[in-house]
This record gives sequence, C-alpha cells and structure tokens, in this order.
Amino acid sequence: MNKQQLETSWRTQLEDEFNQEYMRSLSDFLTSETAQGKIIYPEQNQIFAAFDHTPFDKVKVVILGQDPYHGPGQAHGLSFSVKNDVRIPPSLRNIYKEIQRDLEIPPPPHGCLEHWANQGVLLLNTVLTVEQGKAASHQKMGWEHFTDAAINALSKHRKNIVYLLWGSHAIKKTDRLNSQENLVLSSVHPSPLSAHRGFIGNGHFSATNDYLINTGQTPINWAIPDHQGSLF
Repeated sequence: MNKQQLETSWRTQLEDEFNQEYMRSLSDFLTSETAQGKIIYPEQNQIFAAFDHTPFDKVKVVILGQDPYHGPGQAHGLSFSVKNDVRIPPSLRNIYKEIQRDLEIPPPPHGCLEHWANQGVLLLNTVLTVEQGKAASHQKMGWEHFTDAAINALSKHRKNIVYLLWGSHAIKKTDRLNSQENLVLSSVHPSPLSAHRGFIGNGHFSATNDYLINTGQTPINWAIPDHQGSLF
C-alpha cells in the first residue's frame, strides 16, 4: 500500500499522510494479516475506490459509512455499495426506500452505487479494510486518521458540498465540517434497527439536489441503471 495507489488529485491532498507513523504501522499490519492467510476486504486494488471514482475537485456530496462489508464478494471500496451480483444489504434497501418515498424513484435490482460515485458522491467508509467475517476488526488501526484527513481537506479547500451523516458514528464528524459554507444533514442510520425512527422520511436526497441547484451545481441523478459494469 503506497501513495501511488491513490487517485492523483487526492494524492496531492493526502500524500503527506503516507509519511506518518500511523500509516506505516497500518501498512505493516495489513501485510502481516495477509501473510497469516487472513482474507481482507475489499481486494487490494479497490481499497481506495471511493477516491478513484470521485476525484477531489469533483466531490459534491459525501456519504460516510463505517467499515466495508465483511462477507465474501460484497465490499468493493464504496460505502453502502455491493457488487452487481450480490444481494442488496438491509441498510441499502432502506436507502432505496427513502429515495422512492422522497423522489418517487423505484429501487434498482442491484446494490452497486458506482453511478452515484461517478457523479460526485464520495462514498467513504471511515475504515477502509476489514477481515472476512469480523465486523470492525480493523477499527483503530489507523484508517480513521487517514479518512479524517480526507474530510479535513475537503472542509478546508472546498465549499458547497453536501455531507450526509447517518448514525452516531458519522455524526461525530460534524465538528470537522465547515457548516457555514456547506450543507450538513444528519439523521439516524438506515439500518433496520433505526431506519423507521427517522431515516425514512428525512428527505435528504431531495434536499441535497435543492442545495446543489441553488449553488449552481448539477443535481445528482439518484436513479441507478438496472445494469452496471464492474468497477475495475
């Protein structure tokens, strides 16, 4: 894992992070885990997929997740997203339900959110790797410092971005954001445990597009094509 894996515009913002001790420790940890035969998700060439699909100067919306999915074949580097041929996870089903309620867009038959990412929706997990079958196994290993640096760079150098913070984990990032020059929307998480206590009905998708239009930007087309090619 090195800075050459990172998309060029993001590398300009974050290359100093690769010289930090936490990043060297994180790289050593991942190398060691792999050497022990542990299966790590997503695949190595997809760890920075969120940055690959949404360059720094193209970011219009940020949706923060936590860890990658830890089941076989699910994670491909975009928060809440799964590969085309994988069953749609419950949280994403609830996201689709809110889009249908809010914008009258029917849900697609798959869970690949590449279409959003390519329009400027940064689908960023705060932790970028996980061990198979072990949720949260790579938390507090260093990734949080790296993704915080990405959020800090956006907050410092960009404006008129919509931040969608769902659940307490994401809402904790509020203090890092410049709410005077951006739109920060928060609600409970779309998980089945909480979605009907405020996620369904939050209106975040229409509010996002209203803000983008009002700031002279192209709104997001939240309607996902029925079929998409593989990410890489």
